[in-house]
Amino acid sequence: MERKIYIFLSQLMVAVLCLQSCSLLEPENDNHNTLKRVYDDPAFAEGLLLTAYTLIPTNDYRFDDVATDDAVTNDRFNDYLRIATGEWSASYNPQNLWDNCNRAILYINQFLGVVDSVPWKWTNPDIAALYIRKFKGESYALRGLFKYFLLRNHGGPAGGGQLLGTPVYNEFLTSEEQFAMPRADFQTFVNSATADFETALSYLPMDYGNVGTPPTGFENVNVDNYNEVFGDFALQRMSGRHVLAMQARLALLAASPAFNPNNDIAAWENAANEFAGLLTDIGGIEGIDPNGHHFYLKAQVDEADITTGNRLDLQEILWRRPIYNNNAREADHFPPSLYGRGRINPTQNLVDAFPMANGFPIDDPNGAYDEEHPYENRDPRLSLYIVYNGSQFKGKTINTSISGGEDGLDRQQTSTRTGYYLKKLLREDVNMDPASPSNQKHFNTHVRYTELFLSFAEAANEAWGPDGNAAGFSARDVIAAIRKRAGIQQPDAYLASIADKDGMRNLIRNERRLELCFEGFRFWDLRRWKADLTEPAKGVRIEDGNYNYFTVEARSYDNDYMHYGPIPQTEVVKFGLEQNNGW
Repeated sequence: MERKIYIFLSQLMVAVLCLQSCSLLEPENDNHNTLKRVYDDPAFAEGLLLTAYTLIPTNDYRFDDVATDDAVTNDRFNDYLRIATGEWSASYNPQNLWDNCNRAILYINQFLGVVDSVPWKWTNPDIAALYIRKFKGESYALRGLFKYFLLRNHGGPAGGGQLLGTPVYNEFLTSEEQFAMPRADFQTFVNSATADFETALSYLPMDYGNVGTPPTGFENVNVDNYNEVFGDFALQRMSGRHVLAMQARLALLAASPAFNPNNDIAAWENAANEFAGLLTDIGGIEGIDPNGHHFYLKAQVDEADITTGNRLDLQEILWRRPIYNNNAREADHFPPSLYGRGRINPTQNLVDAFPMANGFPIDDPNGAYDEEHPYENRDPRLSLYIVYNGSQFKGKTINTSISGGEDGLDRQQTSTRTGYYLKKLLREDVNMDPASPSNQKHFNTHVRYTELFLSFAEAANEAWGPDGNAAGFSARDVIAAIRKRAGIQQPDAYLASIADKDGMRNLIRNERRLELCFEGFRFWDLRRWKADLTEPAKGVRIEDGNYNYFTVEARSYDNDYMHYGPIPQTEVVKFGLEQNNGW
């Protein structure tokens, strides 16, 4: 109704103005930019594509772990805390990617409509054609990426239980009727994203960077022209290898229990093969970066800095954001005694998931877990990723006990609620002392190779069992290499004891939980696995040397339907879209 009134008033005003005296001056050009400018200004036109890059969901860490059994937060107004404790709905959804992803897709579609007509290099038609090729490849790659995130966050069963994706927008929409198209069925939506990835691969090189000889698919291109368009300047834009990683992620999602209710083994095989292709290109198991599990520390960040002349980048990182220099992450997550806000508090649940140094779980007698000294002889990743009572952090012993001062349990607003603080992703060489603060270099990751190895292991185990090696290496091989890298004592007797697919599945999921903690995976991993979402978040109260474990925060999810995110209620109301069951 408001829209109709607005149109009526606008028409009335136009009519009134037209009846005014002819002596009125014609309005001057107000210098506002219009779409016409994209045909004349390449930089302005490229802005449509660059806007889509700014909307990639992994541009920053979301820290939605606080909505899982892995963490809580001391920020009582945190959106993820609210959904974890019962407020998640189709009207209140901090995991809503509908708006950003569809906005990005529309920018991409608009860009695809003009890319052939922009004078990218009017002095050199050959270079102009290469720009068109590159930009089209990036556009289809990004559109597939945003479709993946839409499916992950909003796909699900509706009506009679049929799995649906979201509406497929492959053109720039100009009318309300076009936005009202129904949700595509799940496989149609997957096929649409896959088609985008395949189209992108037909345009893009596998990797960007200056070369001496143009790569496969560009044999007839002048090398100087190639380097101007696809060379070092394009690093960190979406390349063919990035496309393959996103395509593999899509295949894993489609194979997972939430979207593969009949456990179609062919879907798992497809996913395993997608990941295997990427991993074989870096040498398989031998390509695992020995320092990949602490990619965020100084030596690794310095190695990734392409300004130093090392164009090959950090081995662990397939795709990342540009390096930046600040201390915001440390300001949020350092313990209060180090002038931080202690926002993310890992749970006892996560701490208990780290095995003993010999690789056995803490509840296995072979692990020799000592209840009076719970942090001794543990997997080295525990002390690498989490600050616990007695940890050394920035040369200081952190005391999280009841008598631990400002770092102690619940001592002040910025203190831990669980007895633990975050250490992963933080640089200890940052100084938050107001008297002499300092920044350090950081980057945010889109895709790490460790993730790809773990995803391969998951799919390969489901497809071929622990030791099936249709790719030349098996799920067991991957887990063995990752645990060895982590510092698990060798030989790994616990891994050797696992004989079947079920046991290996549990271990793979646990290794994924540890290796990828706080990087934004746990929330959606639990859902695609259709795992229990209601495990309460636990902590430890340390007093007089005694360790008492308690529930910090309940997890108020409904396992009947909350393995799938909702369609925004506004879209249901405006366009009559089918809502996922339960919402």
